[in-house]
Amino acid sequence: MKTSVKSLENSRQQLFIGGGFVAPKAGQYIPSYDPTTAKPWYELAEADASDVDTAVASARAAFANPAWRRMTQTDRGKLVYRLAQLVLEHADELALIETRDNGKLLKEMRAQMRAMPDSYSYFAGMADKLLGDTIPVNKLDMLNFNMREPLGVVGMITPWNSPLMLLTGTLAPCLAIGNTVVIKPSEHATASTLALAELIMEAGFPSGVVNVVTGTGASAGDALTRHPGIAKIVFTGSTATGRRIATNAAANLVSCQMELGGKSPHVVFADVDMDHAVNGVVSGIFAAAGQSCVAGSRCFVEASVYDRFVDALVERAKRVRVGHPLNDDTDMGPLALSAQLAKVESYVASGVYQGARIAAGGRRPQSAELAEGWYFEPTVMVDAGNDMDFMQEEIFGPVVGVIPFSSEEEMTALANDTRYGLSSGIWTKDIDRALRFARNVDAGTVWINTYRASSFMSANGGFKESGYGRRGGLDVMEEFSRLKNIMIDYSGAMQDPFVIRLH
Repeated sequence: MKTSVKSLENSRQQLFIGGGFVAPKAGQYIPSYDPTTAKPWYELAEADASDVDTAVASARAAFANPAWRRMTQTDRGKLVYRLAQLVLEHADELALIETRDNGKLLKEMRAQMRAMPDSYSYFAGMADKLLGDTIPVNKLDMLNFNMREPLGVVGMITPWNSPLMLLTGTLAPCLAIGNTVVIKPSEHATASTLALAELIMEAGFPSGVVNVVTGTGASAGDALTRHPGIAKIVFTGSTATGRRIATNAAANLVSCQMELGGKSPHVVFADVDMDHAVNGVVSGIFAAAGQSCVAGSRCFVEASVYDRFVDALVERAKRVRVGHPLNDDTDMGPLALSAQLAKVESYVASGVYQGARIAAGGRRPQSAELAEGWYFEPTVMVDAGNDMDFMQEEIFGPVVGVIPFSSEEEMTALANDTRYGLSSGIWTKDIDRALRFARNVDAGTVWINTYRASSFMSANGGFKESGYGRRGGLDVMEEFSRLKNIMIDYSGAMQDPFVIRLH
């Protein structure tokens, strides 16, 4: 892999189309910023509709190419497994690139990149295990069966908070099944996806199987979601953008898989170990500086322990070490972009205006060494109402609102009082209560006495305005394949269709 943090410095990164890097046709580039300094560190190509058209044409040609189209499922699996090995070999460099691009902790990114190859390996093993079935038919001498086959060209629009991890959950099964792909990464974190494209070619995938068009959503993203050559669209991001993408896709009768916004409830009962629950809530909202779709940003605490829990949470929040993401002793790095910092500040101010109180954080760190970057303190808001803007809107930052509840019924109503339904968490020793919550909460993922746990072997996705479609496990293999029915008459004779025989 030629791409590295050193090679990216003050460079111009190109599009990746047809197995190689090419310049954008209009010759336009935009800067990518280092969140720790708020200064640009490389430029990325700004693709337009003509570049997207070229990338889709490349992917369509690759899909039709016998080198890919007629490759056995087992051999496709071997390619995906080879990619897993290469990702592992370059995990530390990929981690460093993402940290520089979006400000997430290097120690977190290293762990993420070293774990990510397991997902590729899992789907590599699934490549030759996507089975059809035989179906009874009310006719003798007739074989009726279903088979699954790839869709075609899949367009993927990925976010800036965890570019490669969130790409892996859809890219790995897509390739294992035999689709081809055009990826549009966020303009705020592009470099790691381009580095992965190099590894894909090194693994031996035919040219054009994977293409990367970089640039803004208004230019490259919009053109990709409107393109008639796309068979399916994958998007991870905000609900508002998801709506626009779904509208574009509908014009071409193209299906989508979407992981959208979240405003996840985190529920704490009095019977739980307080330290464990506090650690769970801290992990759920302050990890990745709250820049996670599943962030537990609404915390509901049983009234009898509310004051004690808030005191413990505030004390723990104040001990979170905000600092440079490359430092091993840092607990929380910066926000990924200046607009996100402004958004967080706006929602905190809105909460105060509507009557909530800041119990911890609520501002940028005061230390001089963090002054240039997009840092914000871990923030705990109390005296909150579930109808306040900061409790209903996805902030995507390190801000949690805490509300007491008196009964299980009230808690469930509060937890479900949101237009989102991505994830949820509950802390209790009462397994009956936990299972009732799991049954009654409107969320695609439920964590019991843990939070932010994940497995590529299980399906996950959202309810309500958090999106649709599933990623992970067997379910995602069906998402990226289509079912074809085949009937064979082996009687050896075709009856005259205009002769009616009575029996």
